[in-house]
This record gives sequence, structure tokens and C-alpha cells, in this order.
Amino acid sequence: MEETKWAAKDASSAIKVLQLDPPRNPVVSSPSIRPLALPFRKKKAQRLVSLCIGVLGQHLEDIIADILEIAAEFPADIKLVLLAIARRRQLLNDDVLVALADNMWEILDISGSNVTDIGLSKVSQICTNLRAVDISRCDKITVAGVTGLFDHCRSLATLRCGGSPRSEFTARRCLSILKPKLDNLDGESWEELEIMDIGNGAQSLRWLVWPKIDEDSKMTLATECSRICVNPQGSIGVRGVRVPAEAMHSVALDHHVVEDIDPKTWAVSGISHARKTPIASAEAEAEAPEMSIAEKFRLAFMERDAKLAPKRAKNARQHRRRAEKELLMSSTTAKSLALASQAGKFLNNRS
Repeated sequence: MEETKWAAKDASSAIKVLQLDPPRNPVVSSPSIRPLALPFRKKKAQRLVSLCIGVLGQHLEDIIADILEIAAEFPADIKLVLLAIARRRQLLNDDVLVALADNMWEILDISGSNVTDIGLSKVSQICTNLRAVDISRCDKITVAGVTGLFDHCRSLATLRCGGSPRSEFTARRCLSILKPKLDNLDGESWEELEIMDIGNGAQSLRWLVWPKIDEDSKMTLATECSRICVNPQGSIGVRGVRVPAEAMHSVALDHHVVEDIDPKTWAVSGISHARKTPIASAEAEAEAPEMSIAEKFRLAFMERDAKLAPKRAKNARQHRRRAEKELLMSSTTAKSLALASQAGKFLNNRS
């Protein structure tokens, strides 16, 4: 374990050095040597910085407790790569997210992670320049976390959501945040509404990626919040506006961040890539049929039944003790047996 930590720290030191003084190509820099004709390569060679980051990523479980200290002096782009690797390794939670957060970030992909409202609220206060966020398949994020995100990130233009039953429920509950409020606007003309502060949040949102959006929610957004384009198709959106790459559901939001990182980095230690990596299963979840109402009720009943099981057991014990006490108080025979048992225990202790 200690050797792994030292190796990881050496890799982090190498990253810092390479960021300050990147290596030069001796063949090109020397005027006396002509560049050699290299054979054609289909795959571009990895940068040395990416190789060092790969070392950190492969041992992320061992250094996760010290990630705040290790990444303290890293630039924002390196921290974002570590965040993407942690997400793919199923190691991303509130502590890791806050430890890596940087105010220079413009995108944030926490899809399929264990981040909660607390972590999302803290990172939204740090990364106020976010313009694209992916919270799909985050079952621990509720309306409160999304509200805090819009309150602090006033440049947020793209939001990805849904992907799991609980995340779909949260997305439907967030419709009230996305819709503008037209209160206290007496005497104002409709032409002036676009330049007025008429919303309670999400005023900068323009692209909503929600693959399994229901028809009612889609109709509500189309009629009451037409500025938001839902699930844009192609490169040109509504009114001829070009769709940004962040709004393309077919590509992970942080895909470009790890383009130069070996995929083996997040497929080590026997972790099944298809089972553990959210990106690998995103398309499969999107194509899977939505859970039926009966199945949702069954799962909800089982969850509620499991939560109430300890309380039922406790009540049963209390009823049993109460019944035994009532029997003891009402029956002379039971009193005699109880007194005889106590007397026997007393005599055995005396002897």
C-alpha cells in the first residue's frame, strides 16, 4: 500500500514538472539532423502527461483518501481528468468531487455517481462558470440540489438528466424550476418580458438532454418554456442556432477530457468495464424499456416493507412482553410459577 502511494505521488510530481516544462522533440529542434520518415500510425501516441495520469488513475483506490493533498497544485484540466476517471471507476462521491473542484471548470459530468445534493451544492458554489452539467442516473440528487445548481451557476446552458427511475422522477419535479413565473407583472407588455427577470431560476438554460422525457413534460416545456430545446437532433437547433457538443446525448459530456487516456485506466482490478462504467451502459439504459407502473409500485412496496420491518419486529416484542405481564398479573398460577422460579434462582445463588 505504501509503495503504491509513493508511486502515485511520484506520478503526480512528474505531472507538475511536465506542466511547467514540457519535453521538446530533439529531432525537430536540432538543425543538423533531418527528421526521419516515420511509418504511418493509426493511433496517436499518448502524451507523457497522460501516461502519468494513467498511473494515478490505476491506483486511485489507494490514494483516494489523500486526493485533496495530491491534487492541490494540479491545474484545472488535470483535476477534471481525475474526476472523469473517478466517475468511471465508481469512486466519485461528495468528498472526491469537492476535493477536485476548480473554479475554472466549465463542464461537470457526475452521471451515474454517488454524489448527493450536498456535494452538488458545494461544487456549484465553487464552479460558478459551469455551462454544461450531466446529473443523469444520479439517484441521490433531488430538486434541492438542482435548485442550488441554478442559483449559483448563472451561465448554465446545458443540463443532462434522467436515465434511471429515481432520476426521471427528479427531472419531472424540476419542471417548476425551468418554467418562468409571471407574478407581479401588472401593466408590463409581453414585448418586455424577454429582458426582464421573470424566472425563479434556470434563466440561462437553453438545452435539456432528457432522453426518456414523457409527453406531458415535453408539452409543458414547449408551451410554457419555449426557450429550452429538448433533446436536440442534428447540429442545428431551433431558430437556426447551432447545437453545442455538450447537448449531444450520443457522446459523454466528459469524453474529450479522457480522449488521450488509456481506457485500461478505469478497467483495472478486475472491474467489469461493461458493468462498472456508466458510459458503457448509458446507451443500453437509454434503449431499455421504461419500467411499468405495476413494477414501480411493487418496488416501492418492497422498499417500504423493508424499512418498516424493524419497527414491526419491535412492536411484536412489546406486545409479547405486555401479554406476558398481563397474564402474570391476572393468573394466580402464573404468579406462583414466577415466584417459585425467582426463589429457585435465589437458592441456587446462595448455595
